[in-house]
Amino acid sequence: MSSFRIALRVLRTDRRTRTSALLIALGVAVATGLVLLLVSLPGATEARADRAAWQLTAVPSSVSDRPVGDPTIQHAASEDVTPDGQKIDRVDVAALADPSDITLPPGIDRLPGPGETLMSPALAEIVDATPGSQLGERYGERVGELGDEALAFPEQLVALVGHTPDEMPANAAELGGFLPAGEGPDMLLSLLAGVGVVVLTVPSLVLIASAARLIAARREQRLAVFRLAGATPRQVISMVAAETTIAAAAGALLGLAISPLLHHLATLVPWDGGTWQASDFELGVVPTVAIVVGVPLLVLLAAVLGLRRVLSAPLGAVGGHTPKPLHWWRLLPLPLSAAMFAYFVSEADSEIEAMLIMVSMAMIIFSINLAGPWITALVGKAFSRGWRRPSGLLAGRRLTEDPRGAYRATAGVALAVFTGAMALTVLPSLESLSGASREYADGVQYVQGEGADLQRIAGETNDRLARYGQSERAVVVGEAYLGAGDRQDEYVKVVDCRGAEQVLPIDMRGACEGTPGVYAPYPLTGGELSLAGMPGEPGTPLGDVPVRPVEERGDAAYSTVVVDSAVVPDDLELSYGTVAVPSTAANSDVVRTALAAASHGAHIESREVRLASQEGELGDVRRVTVIGLTVAALLGGCSAAIATAGSVMDRRRTFGALIAAGTPVRVLARALRAEAGLPAFIATAGAGIAGTFVGVGLFSLLDDGDAVVTPWLAAPIVLGLVVALIASSVCTPALNRVRSEPLSDE
Repeated sequence: MSSFRIALRVLRTDRRTRTSALLIALGVAVATGLVLLLVSLPGATEARADRAAWQLTAVPSSVSDRPVGDPTIQHAASEDVTPDGQKIDRVDVAALADPSDITLPPGIDRLPGPGETLMSPALAEIVDATPGSQLGERYGERVGELGDEALAFPEQLVALVGHTPDEMPANAAELGGFLPAGEGPDMLLSLLAGVGVVVLTVPSLVLIASAARLIAARREQRLAVFRLAGATPRQVISMVAAETTIAAAAGALLGLAISPLLHHLATLVPWDGGTWQASDFELGVVPTVAIVVGVPLLVLLAAVLGLRRVLSAPLGAVGGHTPKPLHWWRLLPLPLSAAMFAYFVSEADSEIEAMLIMVSMAMIIFSINLAGPWITALVGKAFSRGWRRPSGLLAGRRLTEDPRGAYRATAGVALAVFTGAMALTVLPSLESLSGASREYADGVQYVQGEGADLQRIAGETNDRLARYGQSERAVVVGEAYLGAGDRQDEYVKVVDCRGAEQVLPIDMRGACEGTPGVYAPYPLTGGELSLAGMPGEPGTPLGDVPVRPVEERGDAAYSTVVVDSAVVPDDLELSYGTVAVPSTAANSDVVRTALAAASHGAHIESREVRLASQEGELGDVRRVTVIGLTVAALLGGCSAAIATAGSVMDRRRTFGALIAAGTPVRVLARALRAEAGLPAFIATAGAGIAGTFVGVGLFSLLDDGDAVVTPWLAAPIVLGLVVALIASSVCTPALNRVRSEPLSDE
């Protein structure tokens, strides 16, 4: 009889083997589906970036096929917001050649002329439902809509606004055409995807291993009987390979079948302002086949490697054996892998080293699971010596004699705790970087421009504000460089005193009541004051002007010196400056419309918009982190429950004898909970420390500052311990099942 037919007969006749095979198939399906999804994420972000490449002005370094030849368009990109705070991507363009000769990106059927605009369908709906003074008059007459091929995501708000060349913003660039695709994947999401492959795939493999161990003892005995009956090692390996392949292959195919559903669910998760198109998560045939074949091969390899004892000592498998003691060298890989991770993090500047960071992180996880059983055995010895209750003695004996089996139930939970500690290190650290300094007062909206154009923008803005019935007026703030003794080329703002009170985050403290002068939040001493339009230029003396003290208002304010425009020499020309307009919550959208229309698409800045953008980015990271932690916790809890049930099944003969001798089930259940609780405490504490270490390293890839450590880091440890104890509650039903079955069955 062939090995395959034997495997099928065992699956038909043995209910516990069928249960184990079904759980293995489920674990392989979960692992396959998750890997297929996570591996497709970088490609999905790249597909997004390719569709939106035309919206960029700056040429990404990853783009090799750049527009060449004579300039055909002027191009400027900026961001805007709707009245309810949604981000709008605005692209201003002017033709420098015949519009019919300009190659248009997919999804754009015509180049808008001066005063015309093309909008995405989502933006068009918002514009139609909003008064023109609050949104629509920023863009001009709508003459068409952008197609899906021109949008990064279906809900993207985009406006392509046409101009004449002399109306374009000062920061417009002359290009040989719209930028082609090729910006590359989103690096942050790619990093999160790489982390996800490690921290979600490994718990899936632990779940598979736990399912395989559900009938480990019974399988060993069955295979040992075949060996004693004359079966060769090759035949035994073939039997196990056939049995495992049936379950693993079915699971891989199931994972492939459910992957479209997972991809559809992923399209509903917002990132960077919107969801995804269904085609974004398409994965090539080669990586798909590699994953669908590779995951079952890993399971098959693990099953074959687990046959060493049956092949070498079948009598020991039948009659039982004493596990070999564990050695202290199991602790060595942990510091070595941590040192490797720290080195690659410090040197990371290429894709290869980024991949090595993921590998070293996986090695840290492996090292934790390698050291866990040795520490479990150590604690078990101490527990046996210091505890005298029957349940405690039984638990201590189990931890000492089989630390691998005792620790196995908490391996998945440890990975979930590792993930949680890592996330709770990175997230608060990212949140600590949020915030925006107050270069201008709260509520002030402003655009930067060249000196010659500032007065025009301010005048047109004021005309529109008057037409809209608003009392606010634009203030022109110049940029200059002050010299005062040893202090040279110090950046200052040039504005009249009353204007400074309106738009700058400083308290003039009555300084405007005197003669015009220089207003500084700190002393200016050391010599005669001079003013220059650009750094490094010879300064023009200001003469005998008073220097009056002022105070900053609010935290995170710029320590900016203000020079009253009335004391600036007439022959000094300022090359750059800002037009700033104060606004309130009630009229901020009207003020933005007036300023946007007057500046012809220049980027309008405000502290509130920067804070909202940062909060949106942090919200994306929080969202994917919560999803990842939830999946990791569920996988860890399931593997712990299966491993605990498998531990009872492995020791049916022992527990049956104890129950037959009169040992109460509650005593045995208490001992099993202690077996789960002690390794869980060890595993979660170690995983929490390791996760914090890895989180600090990953944060250093994003910023050079110090990571933030909060008391919330204890939450994953406590939660992991609770999950392990809840999972161990399956021991009571399993023991009752042992009590209900005849002991002679074993």
